[in-house]
Amino acid sequence: MRILKHNQSWLLKRHDRIRAYTLIELMVVIAIVSILAAIAVPSFAAYRERAMIAVCITDIGTIGKEISAFAIASGRFPDTLAEAGWGGKMDPWGNPYQYLKIDGAAKSVKGKARKDRFLVPINTDFDLYSMGPDGLSVGPLTAPQSQDDIIRASDGSFIGRASHF
Repeated sequence: MRILKHNQSWLLKRHDRIRAYTLIELMVVIAIVSILAAIAVPSFAAYRERAMIAVCITDIGTIGKEISAFAIASGRFPDTLAEAGWGGKMDPWGNPYQYLKIDGAAKSVKGKARKDRFLVPINTDFDLYSMGPDGLSVGPLTAPQSQDDIIRASDGSFIGRASHF
């Protein structure tokens, strides 16, 4: 009987030891989770940025079509986005969409139009763009502040990143 008690206590101790995790096992698990997170987080951030660009391109396409429909209905382009029904619309980065009426505008306004690398205006009817993730933009598309802008160019034939135009 005495032998049984001794064997039973050894079994209990052995059983308790099997159920517990060692510090090394926990460190291995934490290392594996950390490696997976280090791989996943940058991939997710890049995916999120591409998704925001896609939303912005879609918005600019929709707003551009609405502005063109307004021009067909009224015989002129709207003076502001609010007049076209898009006032206060924000891009995915929280900045308002930028609009500039070029067709029928004064010469001083035409000088503010977005320009390509040859300093030729990229649109003849109106400019519509987002200032991109950095929220900064200047007229020429070649400027560093304008490279991440999402633009409408060639009178609506191109909508995308300014760096790709």
